[in-house]
Amino acid sequence: MINSMYIRKHIAPLLSFSIIGFLLFTACENDMKDIKAIENIQAEEAVDTYKDVRIIYSDSAIVKAQLTGPEMKIYHDTTAGRNNNYEFEKGLQIIFFDEQGKETQRIKSDYGIQKAKEGITEFHKNVVITMADGSIIKSEEIIYDENQKIYYNNAPITFEFKDNRGSFQASSFRSDLDFRNIEAQEMSGFYIPSNKSALPSFGQ
Repeated sequence: MINSMYIRKHIAPLLSFSIIGFLLFTACENDMKDIKAIENIQAEEAVDTYKDVRIIYSDSAIVKAQLTGPEMKIYHDTTAGRNNNYEFEKGLQIIFFDEQGKETQRIKSDYGIQKAKEGITEFHKNVVITMADGSIIKSEEIIYDENQKIYYNNAPITFEFKDNRGSFQASSFRSDLDFRNIEAQEMSGFYIPSNKSALPSFGQ
C-alpha cells in the first residue's frame, strides 16, 4: 500500500538482543533471583521507530493519499507474528485525493496498524472519516481490505449527514472505498428532507 515514503526525522533502528542461557551455579540467592528474571525476558523485537512521519501514496506519479502521524514503528521479519507491520500507536491521519488533487475524504484515529502481508489496515479508537462535503462517519473500529477494496467493521458506527440533517447508526457495516454502496446491519436513525445538495456524500 505504501508506494513512496518521506520521513523528516527518525530514530536510529533499535538493536535486537538475545538472552544467553548460561547460569553460574555458585550464584548467591539474590543473583539467582536476577537470573530468574532474565530468563523470563524475551528478546527485544526488531523494530525501527520514526518520528513526525509523512508518507505519500502515489500511483503513476499521481498523489492518491498522504499519511501523517507523530510516530511509526516498522516491525521486521525477525519479529514473530508482527513482521512487516506498520504500527501507529500515537494515532494517524490519511487524506485522500482525486486525480485533480482535490481532497475527497480523510480518516483519523488514535491508533492504526497496517499488516502488509495480509493487505489489511486497521483503525481503532475514535475513528473519524470526514467526507469532502462535511459528512462524517464515526466508529471505534474501521478496517480497510486492500485486496477486496472495501471498508468494514464489526462495531457500532454512526453516519452523520452534512448540515445536521440526519444521522444513522448501525451495529456494523461494509462499504466500497467511496462509501457509495454501504451495507449496514441493524440500521436506525432519521433524515430531514430538503434538496439534493443537503444529501450526504456517502450512500449515493
